[in-house]
Amino acid sequence: MNASRAPHGATAIFRVVTGNFLEMYDFMVYGFYATAIGHAFFPSGNAFASLMMSLATFGAGFLMRPVGALVLGGYIDRHGRRKGLIVTLGLMSAGVLLIAFVPGYATIGVLAPVLVLVGRLLQGFSAGAELGGVSVYLAEIAKPGQRGFYVAWQSASQQVAVVFAAALGVVLHSLFAEEMMDRWGWRIPFFIGSLIVPLIFLIRRSLEETPEFAARHAPDTRQILASLRANARLIMAGVGMVMMTTVSFYLITAYMPTYGRAELKLGELQSLLVTGCIGLSNFIWLPVMGALSDRVGRKPLLVVAAIGTLLSVWPALQWLVSAPSFTRLLLVGEWLSLLYGMYNGAMVVALTELMPVDVRTTSFSLAYSLATATMGGFTPVMCTWLIHVTGSRAAPALWLSLAALIGLGSSLSLFRRAGSTATLSRRSG
Repeated sequence: MNASRAPHGATAIFRVVTGNFLEMYDFMVYGFYATAIGHAFFPSGNAFASLMMSLATFGAGFLMRPVGALVLGGYIDRHGRRKGLIVTLGLMSAGVLLIAFVPGYATIGVLAPVLVLVGRLLQGFSAGAELGGVSVYLAEIAKPGQRGFYVAWQSASQQVAVVFAAALGVVLHSLFAEEMMDRWGWRIPFFIGSLIVPLIFLIRRSLEETPEFAARHAPDTRQILASLRANARLIMAGVGMVMMTTVSFYLITAYMPTYGRAELKLGELQSLLVTGCIGLSNFIWLPVMGALSDRVGRKPLLVVAAIGTLLSVWPALQWLVSAPSFTRLLLVGEWLSLLYGMYNGAMVVALTELMPVDVRTTSFSLAYSLATATMGGFTPVMCTWLIHVTGSRAAPALWLSLAALIGLGSSLSLFRRAGSTATLSRRSG
């Protein structure tokens, strides 16, 4: 592999983010069809209990992310970005294939939910380092002054998965009756995901190693663990900064179809259309805000987005639930999409700049995975639970407000600690 030639540009970005697309596509499909999956694998006389078990299994996959961040992130920091990203893709694909072909509870009994759980845990393990590996790769191949723009495509690729999954859902619901979709039609998106796997393997195998990694000494396991211990406070502050973005993302994408159907009593098609529109606007906002952070710095966008969320999310959801409609759900979703794009466009690149170079993938992945495991991944189940215990359909705003408050405090703390150092200064990239 020619380490002297920097693999930057649109082709390099496309090659690395394809696996990120598959990861998010799988998570989105599960979130979209959580109710049907609950009926198939977690039968119960109580619809709420069945949905909660399905959503809890969705969240359980996130518990494996910190483990994957340590194991696979360490592998990437030792053996290279290219090799590590191929390994994460292989594990991720196994998880996708498993859930696609597992028979329902009526066919194999208790083994069905066990295998589904194994699939989610395996997918979560691989995802623990996938996002960090992609983000670090993009940061290390970015052209001078464009790091925020490059890294933003990691999150933007996830939005393509959201739009694709939502569009596929719209097509399927126009072709099949609701009863048929609940019975077996929900499996079709998982089968399609399985067919995409070989193509993504071919694309990712063509990746080149980043010159920055090739030019430095790779740490061994002992050195990685020592560096993680020395930077534990920095990593934990990074966890807090990530919480805002991961809760916001899963609220406005993975949970949106379930929220629209189960709580607002809107049609499945309407909820999926809103989710697709949100994914499309996220795709636009993320690179725009990433590029803006290259010009004005990361901190202003982080602060404005977090404060904007704190001030507006409760009134917005109260307005929505006072008279639920497709138009109101779309408007609220697009407003939250703007705030999410602003925050995430600056946050991901800032996190890559904060982390120690020798363990950049491991520490980034660990911070992101811990935030996702403790708050983000459980957003659908927590929102469902909050609505149930408070009796308010606007209760998801409480969960997002808590994440925004933590994100704001952590961001201010990190920038205060960093002071005016080059990594987080204006035009840092």
